Amino acid sequence: MRLRTRLHDEDGAATAEYAIATMAAVAFAGLLVVIMQSDEVRDLLENIIRTALTLDE
Repeated sequence: MRLRTRLHDEDGAATAEYAIATMAAVAFAGLLVVIMQSDEVRDLLENIIRTALTLDE
């Protein structure tokens, strides 16, 4: 009976899930930082923003 209780005990499962999700978010943010440091990506984004803000008449 104790073994069955231990196998079905999920105390702390939500905390572990939050920890894993947080680590994944930090890893993704780190990847974005590395990508954004690329000159090509920075130039591409600047051109997109400049085009979006330019008023053509």
